[in-house]
Amino acid sequence: MTLQVGLDSGILTLTLNRPDKRNALSASLIGELNSELDRAELDADVRVVAIRGAGKDFCAGADLEELLASAKLSPEENERSALQLGRVFTRIRALPKPVVAVVHGRALAGGAGLATACDLVLATESAQFGYPEIQRGFVPAMVMTMLVRLTGERRAFDLVATGRLLSAEEAFVAGLVSRVIPDQGFEAAVASVLQPLAASSASALALIKRLLYELDGKDFAGGIALGARVNALARAHPDFQTAVAAFLKK
Repeated sequence: MTLQVGLDSGILTLTLNRPDKRNALSASLIGELNSELDRAELDADVRVVAIRGAGKDFCAGADLEELLASAKLSPEENERSALQLGRVFTRIRALPKPVVAVVHGRALAGGAGLATACDLVLATESAQFGYPEIQRGFVPAMVMTMLVRLTGERRAFDLVATGRLLSAEEAFVAGLVSRVIPDQGFEAAVASVLQPLAASSASALALIKRLLYELDGKDFAGGIALGARVNALARAHPDFQTAVAAFLKK
């Protein structure tokens, strides 16, 4: 299997399992990711999804052998193929559960895109991020959507036009990483993030995620109005009523 799957205490761990290829995103691996993300939405036992990489790196991006072979296909066939990875990105965004990228080693090209498509990115101090497609005469086309939103136009152009790599700290400053964690003790620190998320109110997390991403493109008044609707939904949910009642009894 190119994707290892494990579920423990509400945490679904999806491990990219092509360490000999630096976990390059092959068509089969992309298909497995889409299938597991679909399954995660319907499984009530899944509270949080963690995406990791086996071996030394998180993910080196697209499988270059497959990419080169695709040059013989028609534009329509290649667009359909590209949209399979695009669906992973949109599926992560639409999933009403937190998706966390756990990054060590290198996250490059589509691998950096996969990480930044997640809701949280936890990276070791030694991790590196980059979009080196330009060095292979290629374009980081779909990942640009995340990159521009997270970093702004000027920084995004710098990264994709030069293909330079960022340290984890630089990626944090650029807005690509949520937390930079020392390599030593990394697993314990990751657990300290994932476990409380898995124990949190699923309804509140789903509403937070929905509100956060639907705010994109709204003006100030529209954002306040959307927030009021979400506020009303949250008040009506049993999770809120139970938690507040318990708090008031203290």
